[in-house]
Amino acid sequence: MRDAYHEELDSIGEGLVEMARLVGSAIGRATTAILDADLKLAEAVIAADEKVDDLQRDLEARAIALLARQQPVATDLRIVVTSLRMSADLERSGDLAQHVAKLARLRFPERAVPRDLHATILEMGQLAQRLMAKAGEVIITKDVDLALQLEQDDDAMDLLHRTLLQHLMDDRWKHGIETAVDVTLLGRYYERFADHAVSVAKRVVYLVTGEHADEIAAPAPVEGA
Repeated sequence: MRDAYHEELDSIGEGLVEMARLVGSAIGRATTAILDADLKLAEAVIAADEKVDDLQRDLEARAIALLARQQPVATDLRIVVTSLRMSADLERSGDLAQHVAKLARLRFPERAVPRDLHATILEMGQLAQRLMAKAGEVIITKDVDLALQLEQDDDAMDLLHRTLLQHLMDDRWKHGIETAVDVTLLGRYYERFADHAVSVAKRVVYLVTGEHADEIAAPAPVEGA
């Protein structure tokens, strides 16, 4: 019975890793769709979010069943409860990737992003994908130092977001109100996606240590890294 119980705990972790992989891929593909006005790719991203939702529902059901059957305590209880919270973060990340794709679909055949902002949006999309990949790695390895570094990595996303807003507030903005709204929304989607990746990493810190990440000092960056 205990072997089956721990196998079920492990399978919940595997489900979280799969969710992280799917939403990381989704934000990358959604970024391509928004920049290239690729309707087919946008539709694929929108449709694929159902798989993330299904995984989240399945994981939630299994976690609740474990709570009811096994009544876990201490570390095992932390694993189950924290997994539920992580699955919610990952499901929301999938929704944000879907929002990017839906904006691409809404503006098709036009491009939602002006040419002079392509590089910034591309960088935000790539960074969002890297942050989620690192969050997935943290789920697998339970590496607290790596988890704590994720919040520092997120500073780059915050900087890109501020850069985007500065473009919008520039007197030389010439792309109109509708495009300004689109770009504002996109910036928010990427920034929130990154926040959810950081949240997943913080929850792993709590899972491993029993302490909240904000109470633990992040490791200093390695010189030359």
